Amino acid sequence: MADEYTRAGVAAAIAVGDRYGLPTGDPDVLHFKSNVLVRLGPVVARVPGTTRFARHSPSDWLQRDVELSKYLTERDVLVVSPTTDPPAGPHFADGLPVTLWHYTPHEPGDTLSPREVASSLARVHEALTDFPGDLPELGPVNDLRTLLDRHGSSMDGAAPRLYEELDRVVAALPDDSPRPLHGDAHSGNVVATAAGPCWLDFEDTWRGPLGWDLAVLYADLGPSGLSAYSADVAPSSLEPFLALRRLFEVPWRFVIARRFPERLGEAEAALERYFRK
Repeated sequence: MADEYTRAGVAAAIAVGDRYGLPTGDPDVLHFKSNVLVRLGPVVARVPGTTRFARHSPSDWLQRDVELSKYLTERDVLVVSPTTDPPAGPHFADGLPVTLWHYTPHEPGDTLSPREVASSLARVHEALTDFPGDLPELGPVNDLRTLLDRHGSSMDGAAPRLYEELDRVVAALPDDSPRPLHGDAHSGNVVATAAGPCWLDFEDTWRGPLGWDLAVLYADLGPSGLSAYSADVAPSSLEPFLALRRLFEVPWRFVIARRFPERLGEAEAALERYFRK
C-alpha cells in the first residue's frame, strides 16, 4: 500500500501531466523513496518524497537538477535530459514541485563496470568545469546541519554529540579548489543505456573539492572505481570526505524513519555503530 507521500507525489505528477496533455491514465511509479518518479508515457515526473523532510525548499534542488542536466545535454554529455516541450519546470501542483524528464530506457541492475562508471563521471566533471550557474558552496556540510537542526530531537538525545562530530569532521576537510560536482556520484545514479553510461540525479550538486565525488565513488566501487578515474588520487587522501559521508548517513536514517517508522530500529542501530567505532 502506497504511503501518503507516494500518493501525494503521484497526484501532483498527474496534475502537471494533465496540464500539459501528457498521458496520465496509467501512471507507472518507478521509484517512491527519496523522490517519487512517475512515468507518464514518454515523460517521467519527479516529485520530492522523503527529501521533503530534509530540505527547506525542495524546488531549489529540483531546479539545480534541471539546470545542470540541461547544460550537460547541450554539451553532448549523456545524462537523463529534462524535457523542453512541455517545459521541465519546476511546476507546482498541490504545493509540490514537479520536474519533467524524458523517459530513458536502460538496463536494470548493476550492468556497468567500475571503469565505465568512473570514466563517464570524469566526462561529467570535465563538462561541468565551466558551468556558470550559482551552486551551493558547502553542500553536504550545510545539508547535514539542516538535518540535525530539523530532526535532532528524534535522535535519542544524540544531537549534541552529532553537532560536535560535524565540527570535528569539517575541521579536517582539506581546503582544495572548489569545482562543480555531481554531489552523489555512486553507481546507483548512472544507468546503462544503448548509447552508454547515462548519469542522472544532479539535485545534490555543489561547488566543492573533487575529493567529495571521488570519495563517494570509492565508497561505492572500491579501489577499482577510483583507479579508473582519470586522476592520480590516493585513497588515504579521501578519508576526510569519507568521514563526512559516514556521519551524514546517521541523521539521514532518522529522516527515513520519519516517513517509514518501521525503520526506526535501523536508524538507532546506525547511531550506536557510529559512536562505537
